[in-house]
Amino acid sequence: MDSLPEALGTRYGIRPSPGAPQHSHQLHATVVEPSDAAAGAHAPAVEFASRRMLPRVPQGLWQQIRWPLTVYLATRAVLLVVVIVDSLWHGWSLTSEVTNWDGVWYDALAHYGYPHFAVETQTTLGFLPLYPMAMLGLSHISPLSNADSGLLISLVGGFIATLLVGQLARRWWDEAASRRVIVFFCVFPGSIVFSMAYSEGLLLPLAAGCLLAMEYRRWFLAGVLAACCTAISPVAVAIIPACAAAAARELYLRGRSDVDGRAVIGPVLRGLRDREGRRSLWAPLLAPLGLIAFGIYLWAWTGTPFASYNAQRVGWNEKSSPWAVINTFRRAISELANWHNWHHPGINLNYDSGSLGTIFLLCALWLLWRQRHRVSAAAIGWTLWVALLTLTSWATPDNPRMLLCAFPALMVVAQRLRGRAFRWLIGCSTVLLIVMSALTYYGTSLRP
Repeated sequence: MDSLPEALGTRYGIRPSPGAPQHSHQLHATVVEPSDAAAGAHAPAVEFASRRMLPRVPQGLWQQIRWPLTVYLATRAVLLVVVIVDSLWHGWSLTSEVTNWDGVWYDALAHYGYPHFAVETQTTLGFLPLYPMAMLGLSHISPLSNADSGLLISLVGGFIATLLVGQLARRWWDEAASRRVIVFFCVFPGSIVFSMAYSEGLLLPLAAGCLLAMEYRRWFLAGVLAACCTAISPVAVAIIPACAAAAARELYLRGRSDVDGRAVIGPVLRGLRDREGRRSLWAPLLAPLGLIAFGIYLWAWTGTPFASYNAQRVGWNEKSSPWAVINTFRRAISELANWHNWHHPGINLNYDSGSLGTIFLLCALWLLWRQRHRVSAAAIGWTLWVALLTLTSWATPDNPRMLLCAFPALMVVAQRLRGRAFRWLIGCSTVLLIVMSALTYYGTSLRP
């Protein structure tokens, strides 16, 4: 395995094999070279890449996962040291540290479920069910408690998300970019959620898996994964327009080319007449089913399908507003003006974190747009909708956790920076991960 400095600053020059798929969000022709025995006897044949073509593993499974596993375990070990030191310093148990903030509500939801009536205050109704259901299921088949089960799900899910994000980066760019993306993804401050009982440990592997499935035109699988996403977190509704964008792209590309390669009128309508084109509709049709099923359950259980929305709106003051970004910066400036009271227990660093996150996100979105010919339409759609939701959120600014959800934006930053610039990025991000994690595990000044 290459050393860390080499991985951070070296282009490995690994090229995809001639038969490997390039960018699956575009229809393309794959050149199939003739065998050596038939060389010169026939011209190279041309065929469309199969939608079922899976990633090749030329060097074996261990070679594929060794680098992501090494980086991921190293960052989890660092956070483990942080949480142990934090718990010894303040006298809290390790379980209480990793279930801070939303983890308390997920643990309560796994224990007690939802109230039998709609309450417009802070209750478990403010959280979607799939993650606590997974916590409860794992605790029933293992000796782990609900909280420990949630932590284990987040840890394993974080590693799976790291693998899938690396696969996406390798598909869009190359092996060197994939390694940089994996390092940045693991040391980004928002990755603390993989070491806490937070639903992103389940959401992000499913969302990344959905994007990767659409890359390989596995539309039904993508739809199932998307449906699971929409039963985990409100931000997961971004997967619905992402699936719609991928399906529209597929229909357009299949409709605009005939046997002669000429453009035709009504490409999308023509794409609907193509069997493979129609299969792409599985993804957007299945995607909202998780949220719909939860709404039906709430309707039967509490009398209204909007019980969760009302709990968030009133209990957590969660609302969408075009002035949310201005409010975030205004509150951040107010906090900085009272910097001499930083030790006060009522200090709120979330607006300072959100302001820096907003600047970072806008720069990353600009880089993502410049990469629109390489990054899939689904990934761009997912990122833009996550950005829209968080930029207009009154109560949840662009904190590290929301930026981690917009992981294609992080990926383009890691792809763009190389050498010394990338090492500076990783160094600063690592320091922020340690400091912000220590504040998050204990206290109320900074949430994930």
